[in-house]
Order: sequence, then C-alpha cells, then structure tokens
Amino acid sequence: MNSSAKNTKESAMETRYLIMPNHTNHQGTAFGGTIMSWIDMIAAMVAQKHCGREVVTVCVERITFESPVNIGDHLILKSSMNYVGNTSMEVGVSVIKENPFTGECVKTTSAYLTFVALDENKKPAKVPQLIIETEEEQRRFDNAKIRAESRKELLKKLKKKE
Repeated sequence: MNSSAKNTKESAMETRYLIMPNHTNHQGTAFGGTIMSWIDMIAAMVAQKHCGREVVTVCVERITFESPVNIGDHLILKSSMNYVGNTSMEVGVSVIKENPFTGECVKTTSAYLTFVALDENKKPAKVPQLIIETEEEQRRFDNAKIRAESRKELLKKLKKKE
C-alpha cells in the first residue's frame, strides 16, 4: 500500500475555479472562507495521494491573502508536498487569479497545512518519506521542517503555562 518514499511530482495537484456571485461578498470579492475550503480540499487530496490513506487536517500554519479575487476571475490552486515527518505531512498551496480575457496572473493567497495519515482504526499511521529532487523542493522542505519544529516548541511552552 505505502512505498517507502515518493517524490513531490507523484502527489502534486492543480485545479481551477471560476469565481461566481455566490462565492463573493457584498463588495464583489471572493469570501476568504470559500477560498480556504478549496485550499483545504486540494491540500487534503495531495496528502491522501502521497500516503495512500485517509488524512485529517491538523493545522493551518499560515494563510495569507495578498490580493482580492473578483467575480469572473479564474482561480488556479497549485498544491504540493513540502515536508513529511513520521505520521504528518505539510502541504503548500499557492492560489493565483487569472484574468480570462488578458491572461494576466496574480498570486492571491498562500497557505501551509499539516495533515496526519490515519490507519484503519483512525489512529496515526506512518507515511512514505519525501524524495527531494530540486533546490526549490529542498528549500520548501527545510522551511517546513523549521515550521514543524517551531510549532512543537510553541506547544510545549504553552502547555507549561496552563
């Protein structure tokens, strides 16, 4: 079922949405929550594809909205594996809006999500390691590892104060 290692290309995904009026607020820009749900969906599919198991979202490390998305824009979500631990995985998602008439593209949103793979009993399961093939993949892996370590350290500090 699970091989011992996979590269990022094996699980990377891209999808598109057309921003319609039901995706927007009274200002005509996309609801952040709608975009967040699409980000969670594609990131979960990348994690599932990497580990071949059911996964659950554990953490959204950071989501940054950089530019508004308007009715009629095409939204492109690109997602790939950044980091793999023992049972957890960090997936990065980049969201780009494309003007369907001019082809102009602008990055609108980025996010990092952590997932845990589940076994048949809904317990954490070991995941395949990540094969790093490029400098960019190594940079993303190293940055994700720092985020994972920082998150664990913060949790320790917060538990001490409770």
